[in-house]
Amino acid sequence: MSRKLQRWLRSAQHRFTRQGRQSDQERIVESYFHRADYQHLTARTLEHLASLGLPLRSRSVLEVGAGAGDYSSFFLDRSCRVTITEVRSELLAYLQRRYPQHDIRRLDLEQPKPLAGAPFEIVFCYGVLYHLRHPDDTLAYLGAHCSDLLLVSTQVIFGNESRIVEVDEPQERLPQAYHGHGSRFTRRWLREQLLRQFPYVYTPITQPVHPQFPCDWTTPPDHDTLVRANFVAARRPLTNPLLTEAWLDRQEHQP
Repeated sequence: MSRKLQRWLRSAQHRFTRQGRQSDQERIVESYFHRADYQHLTARTLEHLASLGLPLRSRSVLEVGAGAGDYSSFFLDRSCRVTITEVRSELLAYLQRRYPQHDIRRLDLEQPKPLAGAPFEIVFCYGVLYHLRHPDDTLAYLGAHCSDLLLVSTQVIFGNESRIVEVDEPQERLPQAYHGHGSRFTRRWLREQLLRQFPYVYTPITQPVHPQFPCDWTTPPDHDTLVRANFVAARRPLTNPLLTEAWLDRQEHQP
C-alpha cells in the first residue's frame, strides 16, 4: 500500500471518527431539548411573545442560556444582531454547528464577565433564572447589559409573598443547573428584583396557551405541576394594551 493511500485512509478514519463523536453529541443534546414536551413549551412561549407586539425587529439582542438555540431563530428571523450565550461546552459546540455565521459566546451567569458589545437593546432570558443559585445577582448583571427591554420567562412558585428558596439540581442533565444549585421564587420576589434594575416592569395580561402558565394565581394547583410567569422590564414607558404595571392575580390565555 502506498504512503499516499495510507495517509488518505488515516485522514478518512479521523474524519469519520470525529463525525461520529459529533453525531453522538448532537443526539444527546436533542434527546433533552427536542423532546415533544420541550418543543410544545417553546412553540407556545414564542407564539405568546410574538403576540405582545413589542418592538423587537432589527435590534441588538443578548440571549442567555440559549440551550440548543430553539429560541434564537425568533430574533434572527427578525433581522436582529444576536449574541447567543451558553455555559456548557456541549451546548456551545451544538450552537456553533447550528448557527455557524452568528456570534456564539460562553457565559457563566453564576460567574459572569462583562461582554463586548454591551449594552444590548434587548436581553432575552427565557427558562434560565430558576437554574441559578443567585438570580438576583444575575438580574443585576443583565440589567447592566440592557439598554431597553429585558424579557423574562421563568418557573415560579405560588404565593403572594416575596420568597425565594434554594434547590439542588442534577449537574449531569444538560437543561439543569450547571453548578448543581438552582432556586425557586414567587412572582412578587421576581418583580421586586426587576424593579431594582428597571424603572418600569410589566406583566402581560395574557399567558401562553400551555398547562404550565396558569391564569388564576389565587388558587394553587392541587397537584405537582410546574408553573411559569412572564415579565417585561423596560427603561422607558411602554404604551401597550397587553401589558400592565398593576399586580395581576388573574390573567387570560392568549386568544
